[in-house]
Amino acid sequence: MDLIIARPGLVVPLPAGAAGGPGPTHGQARGPRWRRVSKGFYVPTDVSADSTEQRIVEAVAGLPAGALVTGWAALHWQGARYLSGREAARQLPVPVAVGDRRFLSRRPGVEIGFDWLFDDDAKELDGLPITSAARSISWAARRARSLLEAVTVVDMAAVDDLVSLDEMWHYATRLSGRPGIVRLRAALRAADENTWSPMETLARLRWASSGLPRPRTNVPIFDEAGRHVATPDLLDPAAGVAGEYDGRVHDTEQVRRRDHGAEDHLRDLGLEVVRLNSGRPDDVEAFTRRLHAAYERAARRPAQSRWTTRRPAWWVDTSSVAARRALTPAQRSRWLRWRS
Repeated sequence: MDLIIARPGLVVPLPAGAAGGPGPTHGQARGPRWRRVSKGFYVPTDVSADSTEQRIVEAVAGLPAGALVTGWAALHWQGARYLSGREAARQLPVPVAVGDRRFLSRRPGVEIGFDWLFDDDAKELDGLPITSAARSISWAARRARSLLEAVTVVDMAAVDDLVSLDEMWHYATRLSGRPGIVRLRAALRAADENTWSPMETLARLRWASSGLPRPRTNVPIFDEAGRHVATPDLLDPAAGVAGEYDGRVHDTEQVRRRDHGAEDHLRDLGLEVVRLNSGRPDDVEAFTRRLHAAYERAARRPAQSRWTTRRPAWWVDTSSVAARRALTPAQRSRWLRWRS
């Protein structure tokens, strides 16, 4: 297929051919100045193979017209920041949908999906043929190896407003009987439009699977005077228990002091706080134990508290895809700073 990519810094692979063509000659292609990305297609060797968007562009080089980038790659191209195609130190293959009526050979770094496509699944963005957000999510979630993986895809697409859960449920009604539909439906039931990072998804699912009530996500807390106190990652307002995920940025001494100060303030107001730490795989189980202990402590606290989730009139709600889409540019700049 012929690509004209509108995003700066990306290089479209060129076919090797005769002298005077747009790409290298066959002799040049065998030399050190060109890197092969697929059969017959090349980019200069100084083009980084580590760039996620460059990898996506290279994945469709040489594919027939009608092939569409899908799954995590299409979502990333549409703005899903956390779906970067990396799993630990490994790069995930770029998924490409070619429909169910053609056959293509497998190729390294690309996952070919021989699957149905609705007529309205295809779109083009900045010159790249991709599948819609709903189709991309459904493809990824139905093939996910775990419920956590499937829910993370939905959460991370929703937090960047690519799709709402209502829109996903509507799309899912079209997939009755398709492979993986049970997993997709389970993921939609467990998903949340206001989860801000993949580790928050992990903490939320761990919380909900521990036999405790499903927590709310990123709920702002105010004191009795209506001042904003904090926005914990997770909150059970009925029990008075909050959960926080500490990413690597929290490992600095300055941030740790700030976190401990905020935690002390929340406890002074009548909340119990539990933390899930990054980089410690065994901490997930420990988080569950600490969570139950926090519920026990919260149950012993006096019924009176000095905090509320009731939003004052000046507060702007950003807890859903619909609410975020309705913001003006000025409101987005102010109220969605957490995205930067």
